[in-house]
Amino acid sequence: MSDTERITQLILHERQGRDRGWWEQLAAAYWPDSRVSLSWYTGSGPGFVAGSRDMVGRGDQSVHRMSPPAVHLAGDRGYVEAPAGVELRVVIDGVLVDLVSWVRLNYRVERRDGVWRILSLDAIYERDTIAPVVPGTTITIPPARLAPFRPSLALLAYYLRSRGYLIGDGLLGDDEPQARDAFYAEVLAWLHA
Repeated sequence: MSDTERITQLILHERQGRDRGWWEQLAAAYWPDSRVSLSWYTGSGPGFVAGSRDMVGRGDQSVHRMSPPAVHLAGDRGYVEAPAGVELRVVIDGVLVDLVSWVRLNYRVERRDGVWRILSLDAIYERDTIAPVVPGTTITIPPARLAPFRPSLALLAYYLRSRGYLIGDGLLGDDEPQARDAFYAEVLAWLHA
């Protein structure tokens, strides 16, 4: 198996572990000194695993529909970008809806003692959508309720905040291209350092 295949499987197993509640598999994907920055969590990789377990325990479950990842390698370092749809079937204002947040999951991976694991995970938010599950029903969210949130993740942030989650500052999104492009430049510089 090539390094590209190993890294691709690492990323896919990380998301599978997250979606299925296979916590040992999820934890095995991260280095102890890793970090994660997502809408609802910013902190260490091991903390993300614990937070994910708590989130599911509260009844908050999502599924990630992954597109093929693009893997870039330089020695013992790798950078992976994987487009994904984060799908949630939830109730908002009494209406059952499908909420989808479109993101690009960006992983830095590192090989230590012959083993590839995740060093960081950063999401770049593109947009989100919402649709009632039952035909003929409607969902109305007044624009004022969404106004406090950035356009790239407004619906997701609105829902997560309603469930008591804090939304991180400094999240990456296509609605803030300068910060997004600086992130890409920094991660590529890290890859080739």
